[in-house]
Amino acid sequence: MKRRIILLSVSAFLVFAVLVLPNHPANMRPDALLLFPWELPAVLGLALAFGRLRGLATTLAIVLLFVIALKGADFAMFLALDRPFNPVLDLFLVKAGVDLLRDSVGGFQAALILGGGATLALLLFVFLRHGLKAWATVELPRRTRLAALAGLIVSVCMIVADTSHDLGYWQANQDPPGTAWTTRLAVERLRKTQVVAADLVQFRQEARDDPMDGVANVLDRLEGRDVLIVWIESYGRASFDNPLYAATHTRTLAEAEARIAQLGLGMKSGWLISPTAGGQSWLAHGALASGLWTSNQGRYTAMLASGHKWLFHFARQAGYRTSAVMPAITQAWPESAAMGFDRFFPAADIPYRGPPFNWVTMPDQFTLAVYEDLLPPDDRPDFIQIALISSHAPWTPVPDLLPWNAVRDGRIFDEMAKTGPSPRDLWKDRDAIRDAYRRAVDYALQAVFSHVVRLGEDAPLVIVAGDHQAAGFVAGSDNRDVPVHMIGPRDLIDLIEAWDWSDGLLPDPEAPVRRMDSFRNDFLRAFSSQLSKSADGS
Repeated sequence: MKRRIILLSVSAFLVFAVLVLPNHPANMRPDALLLFPWELPAVLGLALAFGRLRGLATTLAIVLLFVIALKGADFAMFLALDRPFNPVLDLFLVKAGVDLLRDSVGGFQAALILGGGATLALLLFVFLRHGLKAWATVELPRRTRLAALAGLIVSVCMIVADTSHDLGYWQANQDPPGTAWTTRLAVERLRKTQVVAADLVQFRQEARDDPMDGVANVLDRLEGRDVLIVWIESYGRASFDNPLYAATHTRTLAEAEARIAQLGLGMKSGWLISPTAGGQSWLAHGALASGLWTSNQGRYTAMLASGHKWLFHFARQAGYRTSAVMPAITQAWPESAAMGFDRFFPAADIPYRGPPFNWVTMPDQFTLAVYEDLLPPDDRPDFIQIALISSHAPWTPVPDLLPWNAVRDGRIFDEMAKTGPSPRDLWKDRDAIRDAYRRAVDYALQAVFSHVVRLGEDAPLVIVAGDHQAAGFVAGSDNRDVPVHMIGPRDLIDLIEAWDWSDGLLPDPEAPVRRMDSFRNDFLRAFSSQLSKSADGS
């Protein structure tokens, strides 16, 4: 009898723990155990009142395991991307996460971690099912079983009341006692699924109705000047606002500004709001170049399928050769055809002979040193996108900037790739992570602007943009602003005067901030004579 009481108590506490388990890192506190979840008496009352139903304990255990998975996915997404998990849009990220884990800690350790997780999930299921079976097989007198049924009805009513109150279906003068936040979480996911479906219908219409279709003399004000768009991974407003990074990064930018000014080039810098944070860089790339707010994977996929024109389509229309240099791409990338690129160069097509820096396939300096050699002779001007990755997590090891003539085939990076802590060791210490991030972004900034100086006074029009902020615990905020810089001949830089960007490479903290999807149309208006006249009202 005593043993059975212990089993019932332990199983009840396990169900309680599942129900009060937070889904956000900020809520992982001891006071979570002070909550009273109304789902607890509902689950136990269901087992007591209807225990004779075959498979009830198994079904309840599966539901509770699903709750754990949903909360765990939320927890991971808040850590990495500062947002909750969306089952409709984010399932593909599971594979991306597994790939990142494998590349960061190695295939064997990744298999151990994943195997351990699967084993833990199986054990939880077994324990939950065994405990709920114990509750379902408790022998109760008829009146007691009816009392359990009454308790079940009361708890269900409280769940409905609390969920309806917090989701705004009705309002009470005060919060109902206890909480049903696990139920609210599930209901919110269902509501978001409906919202996502409706949003995609509207988004597809927006993608079809492009105000820039049919524009003549597109980008003619560039007068055939090459254009280079350079993405810096995880480069956000934290580089200016967070004291952990600002001193280092603003000093590098100020030094680069002085060197570029000596070449006689113009510079302006501003802010854009990224559609993502912590990861999913392609959403930012899509928003900037397509002029559509690709804030989730569903929108991004719909945009690719719509035939909507990216900035690179307009560049091609203007007589440019369009290219993408993508050292992070290690698999097939059929989407590039829908983005307007004539050619693209994944990691395998970039002749790097050095070792990878964990997940990072090659240092940024190497990518910048060789991209021009990848392009065969062509009379057309070039419109090129380069997505750099040295400042991508796990930020170890961080390369040193070398003399450009020493880069060669990349083997000089061999010793650098062996330095520093392993990702596993680094990520045990959050202060160490932040310092590694600081150095990685600074390396990327040095590499990019040193390359701009190399290009000299005849440099192309260069656009340098951050794709998104780092994860919240690294960036230190949930702000999604990213800096963007434009460098080039002064007469071209003068054409964006109406954007109210700051002169130089240090954007004014108070400068206007626009969404990233505004860039495509703004760029086309600034550098296309027909559109610029319309914008001026002439």
